[in-house]
Amino acid sequence: MKSLSLSPTQVRATEIAVWLAFAAAYVALPDKLALMSQVLIFGLFAVSLDMALGYAGILTVGHAAFFGTGAYAAGLLARHGWGEPLSGLLVALIGCAALGYVLSYLVVRGTDLARLMITIGVCVLLAELVNRLAPVTGGTDGLQGMVVDPVLGTFDFDLFGKTAFWYAYAVVLACFLLVRLMLRSPFGLALRGIHDSRKRMLAIGSPVEARLRMAYCFSAAMAGVAGALLAQTTQFVGIESIGFNRSAEILIILVLGGTGRLYGGLVGALVYMLVHDAFAEIDPQYWMFWLGIFLIGAVLLGRGGIMGLLSRVVRTEHAR
Repeated sequence: MKSLSLSPTQVRATEIAVWLAFAAAYVALPDKLALMSQVLIFGLFAVSLDMALGYAGILTVGHAAFFGTGAYAAGLLARHGWGEPLSGLLVALIGCAALGYVLSYLVVRGTDLARLMITIGVCVLLAELVNRLAPVTGGTDGLQGMVVDPVLGTFDFDLFGKTAFWYAYAVVLACFLLVRLMLRSPFGLALRGIHDSRKRMLAIGSPVEARLRMAYCFSAAMAGVAGALLAQTTQFVGIESIGFNRSAEILIILVLGGTGRLYGGLVGALVYMLVHDAFAEIDPQYWMFWLGIFLIGAVLLGRGGIMGLLSRVVRTEHAR
């Protein structure tokens, strides 16, 4: 009887093919490098949300709080003379990890409805704080005047987005490898167990709350890196980066790609942003209408998102 799942070798080959395809975009889509950079960044942001929602089962709709915090952390550093990009990413990572760990004591202990209210409240609170601190953050006009140094002291950020693309590609790939390692570790397996049956994990003596707090902290750190990446590659931070609309958008991207799957967020970001860009070019006035139709159709036809649909196709092929 044929196996209904891919072998580890096939999985590795598929993963390598995905990253080679993104690298090939540098040659295939030279006029869309800025868009492809954002696809990678939002893919990482969606994966950070998936770690909390899809793997740990923590219901959150305010993840832009960490994305925006990372963006403003890197942006303010660059605006005030600390433009070295890698250290900016590190500061964003540490800051968002600390914020995530503090908030985890509120989020993890609550019920699903309480988590929704807390995460939305934090996101709205931080957005209003950024607006009130307009002399520092730029408020609704956004944070401008950023000067980001060359990557590794050699590669300047250019107008065509070449350096930004490879910089985003390298950082996002490194983060994906780190997330992949974490999810395949005993800690990651424990998270899957908690998601499937919290009571059973408690019964066998697993420190459920501590592991959920660490998962939320790690998720916040990855979201912060994604936000810092966007700030550095665009050299601008808008107030929408920390608003509720950004949280809703990344949730849509994750659901479109498929929750609880490592590449669901990345695939969702690719499809969503390419479709978004195409509709905006075809119908600049009513593109949101067509995007809404597309999203409704995608959810109705693809149970479990795009990755769920692909998994069912693979099972069907293997079963023949």
